[in-house]
Amino acid sequence: MNRVVVTGAAGHLGRKLFDFLEQSDNHEVRGLDVRSSDHPDIHVADFFEDGAWVEHLKNTDTVVHLAGDRDPTASWESAIRNNMDATLNLYHHAVQMGVKRFVFASSNWLHGGRRFESDQLTTSLAPHPVNAYGMSKLFGERTGAYFSSQHGLSVICLRIGWTQWTHENIPGRHMAMGRWGQEMWLSDRDFLNGMQCAIDANNISFNILNLMSQNPGMRWDIESTKKIIGYAPQDGHVADLNAFIKLRSGVMKIFTKTLPGFIASSFPDW
Repeated sequence: MNRVVVTGAAGHLGRKLFDFLEQSDNHEVRGLDVRSSDHPDIHVADFFEDGAWVEHLKNTDTVVHLAGDRDPTASWESAIRNNMDATLNLYHHAVQMGVKRFVFASSNWLHGGRRFESDQLTTSLAPHPVNAYGMSKLFGERTGAYFSSQHGLSVICLRIGWTQWTHENIPGRHMAMGRWGQEMWLSDRDFLNGMQCAIDANNISFNILNLMSQNPGMRWDIESTKKIIGYAPQDGHVADLNAFIKLRSGVMKIFTKTLPGFIASSFPDW
């Protein structure tokens, strides 16, 4: 039995994962969230400060950290408090309480500055964040690397694709950011499969992996995710682009060559 604590368990992705694990015969799950919930096993916790929540880590095998400010336009104040300091505190207490595996929800905004480039987006490619949110996710990854090497914590950082909380997570032209947005789509069942694989994988000290569905033509590499944790995506989406989106993308690629970083950060919905 794998004893799992899901942070952000009252939120969009957290509640999906919590409910999924609760139905599993191989997992015992508890939830933590800054907000109250209608579920008796989801408890209130502010990871920025120490509190009673720390006791819920006792006898835990795996922490899945989905909590934090998820907004790409998050202020530096919020990103530092909720995504950096809170994450550092959670890593610290996870090690202190004997947690074996830490699954960190990272983000594709860590490569936001590469949006209009053409390189394949492997996890070994140098990061290029363009906002406080992306920087906070880079911090979470590097903090995981430290706790893995210095304290023996098994850490898997998943750069999670776009699992929409609207449109029943059906992809299409309504998604912001044109081709980039559609090609990072992640279906609900692929999200759950990827998270379960990360929770159950053996013999991993530290790894950073992409997690999106098998979307034809996308730049993200998920072959490593399949090999390392056994991820088996079942869904995929071909980007549905009209002539205007294609033209706009071409123009932005030209501007990106002369104003790298500025374009991706100044036109986030493009």
